[in-house]
Amino acid sequence: MARPRTSKVIVLGAGGHAQVVADILLRAHEAGSSRRPVGYLDDDPELEGSVLLGLPVLGAIGQLDEFEHDAVIVGMGDNGARADLFSRLRARAETIVSAIHPSAVVAPDVSVGQGVMICAGSVVNTGAVIGDNVILNTGCTVDHGDRIGASAHVAPGAHLGGEVTVGQGALIGIGSIVVRGCRIGEWAVIGAGSVVTKDIPCFATAVGVPARVIKRDTPER
Repeated sequence: MARPRTSKVIVLGAGGHAQVVADILLRAHEAGSSRRPVGYLDDDPELEGSVLLGLPVLGAIGQLDEFEHDAVIVGMGDNGARADLFSRLRARAETIVSAIHPSAVVAPDVSVGQGVMICAGSVVNTGAVIGDNVILNTGCTVDHGDRIGASAHVAPGAHLGGEVTVGQGALIGIGSIVVRGCRIGEWAVIGAGSVVTKDIPCFATAVGVPARVIKRDTPER
């Protein structure tokens, strides 16, 4: 059977996170995916013309229409910036693809939205729902029935018990743990290494073992 036509993907952003996205797409292409990254767009003029992982930085994000592509993916680690750009791309009716590393383990019934990044060594168990534009970073685990809201980020080595809900734009910090059934509010931040044993409200920052709220931000969205 002939291999499907290669789909040219541009990564939006060219920093460290974007390079991880590009690497995932490259590894997936080697494993048989029809999607292949062809370059980056980034608003830092000093990056234009550089080559990262063998892929060129073509220009600024606003120049997207000037470059041939079939699809895009947002390569920005900051949840707010990623959410804003994703929204603009969707309004333009761009095709937004996901990047799933071949070594990730994703149960067959998991629902994965648009523009999702699932890194090497991640595990997503049965019944999970992953919203649009989510990052599931290196070696994290998302257990059965978890629901991850749009533009959230589960950082490297973080572990979520079953039936956990993570709100839109929330950040679950490196190496943190969220025990079964807890709810993390929209745009909340869980500090690195924390252990969440109870619900955390929206726009709150919680740290420690067990995690306690140390700050509440004013909603801007």
